[in-house]
Amino acid sequence: MKAWIASGLVTVGMAATGAAQAQNVGIATSNPGSLFHNIGTAVANAANEAGLDTTIQPATSPNQYIPYVGSGGIDFGVANLQEVDYALQGIEWFEGQETPELRLVAMLMPLREAIFVREDSDIETIADLKGKRVTDGFTAQNTILPQLDAIYSTAGMTREDVEPVNVPSVVAAADAFMAGEADAFIFAHGAGKVREADAAVGGLKALPITDPTDEVLAEARKHWPVAFFTEMKAGEAPGVLEDATYFAYPQIVFTHSGVSDEVVYQMAQALYDNKEAMANTFPPFNQFVPDDMHDTIGETPFHEGALAFYRDKGLIQDSGQAQGDGQSEDSAQ
Repeated sequence: MKAWIASGLVTVGMAATGAAQAQNVGIATSNPGSLFHNIGTAVANAANEAGLDTTIQPATSPNQYIPYVGSGGIDFGVANLQEVDYALQGIEWFEGQETPELRLVAMLMPLREAIFVREDSDIETIADLKGKRVTDGFTAQNTILPQLDAIYSTAGMTREDVEPVNVPSVVAAADAFMAGEADAFIFAHGAGKVREADAAVGGLKALPITDPTDEVLAEARKHWPVAFFTEMKAGEAPGVLEDATYFAYPQIVFTHSGVSDEVVYQMAQALYDNKEAMANTFPPFNQFVPDDMHDTIGETPFHEGALAFYRDKGLIQDSGQAQGDGQSEDSAQ
């Protein structure tokens, strides 16, 4: 992990004013081309706007860097809420490795996800993937397999119903798809790699959730507890060819309890005040609702510095935990 930090340092920039005196902080992200690298870059730019001298430090996936953030090895990270919840409790692929010092800073926009095929493919629905070559394995990204299980469950399927093409990561999955080694791959809407694949194959098609009922959502949540369904408009992202429903779950900025209240307060304020700057860096931040930053449906508690900011903004009224306000499916969308 030390070697990763040494080799992975990427300087994002410094604030235009006060940079010499700025607190230096790091943000862990996944590799370039991934959604969390895009998100982390946008968050770092917002932090720099606010006077924090910020760098991003990439790794292969959040399941590598979440425990490192939780141990105090780096100040912040961007990830999905479910995986941070698992790491906090030491369950699933973090079994026996509880990371109780993990803390939330802010809820961001939802991560919207799909299985993608070529636009000219005769595959129209998730059910049509039966017997097809679909990327699988994800040895460097444990988080992907239960998401696949959840998405397949919406069509009454399991991973046993497809022909697996084993890859270590979603970036490798997109590469395998572009090389013609797979008929379909999973990725987040809006990621740079999806745009690359869209251009490489002459157009993508994102397979929607065709039966977005409460019962189907309950099945999906057996595999991914913080999941919800969200609507997207035709043309909103590559592969979204018509108005449709897709699988989604919350994205977050997180930290550890040892980061000072002042620095976490500054980070929360930077996010709240700089939506436009983040959206200019990464357009999906147009979905970000600053007044919902304190809402969560997960298990990980907020850092006291973040709570202090939310109290000062009038978003929470007491000195207790913002957790439990209950980000609804509607507000998450």
